[in-house]
Amino acid sequence: MAGPDRVRAAFERVHRADFLPGRMAGFAGEDAAVPIGHGQTNSQPSTVRAMLDLLAVSPGHRVLDVGCGSGWTTALLGDLVGPEGEVVGVEIVPELVTMGQEHLAGYAMPWARIEQARPDVLGAPETAPYDRVLVSAEASRVPAQLVEQLVEDGLLVVPVRGRMTVVRRRDGEPEVRHAGWYSFVPLIEP
Repeated sequence: MAGPDRVRAAFERVHRADFLPGRMAGFAGEDAAVPIGHGQTNSQPSTVRAMLDLLAVSPGHRVLDVGCGSGWTTALLGDLVGPEGEVVGVEIVPELVTMGQEHLAGYAMPWARIEQARPDVLGAPETAPYDRVLVSAEASRVPAQLVEQLVEDGLLVVPVRGRMTVVRRRDGEPEVRHAGWYSFVPLIEP
């Protein structure tokens, strides 16, 4: 499992400044969300760390990163799963897809990629199932489409109406718990 030590090491290897637009890179050390354009943000580092701790990623996992923005979380997840794993980042804003792909290319992680999300589909069901799903935007409810993309006993971490929500898929059904209050940009739901 990804314990705090593994997540901390990933933060040391994958630098937030590499995933911020040039004029915003100076804010990389701030524990605050940073605008990346198109009404989106690069999430606050302490929030990302908390989400990754809750996600409990292990080497070899297949992970879906929904709302990957500038690619920072995709790269962090890529570091955590290692070359035996796979990370698929999806983003709805075309300009951010390009930005994220360019940023991710600076890290040698062929097992991690960023794709254009389809406006009528949440996640990437065509390449499911996933061991873990991370959502970096606030949903209005637990997204059933993403629960369906998990393997049995897989985990989904998603902010829902301000509450960080952890969903484990058990017997095909969601088992839900909450882990604090957070603020995110809204998830664009089909």
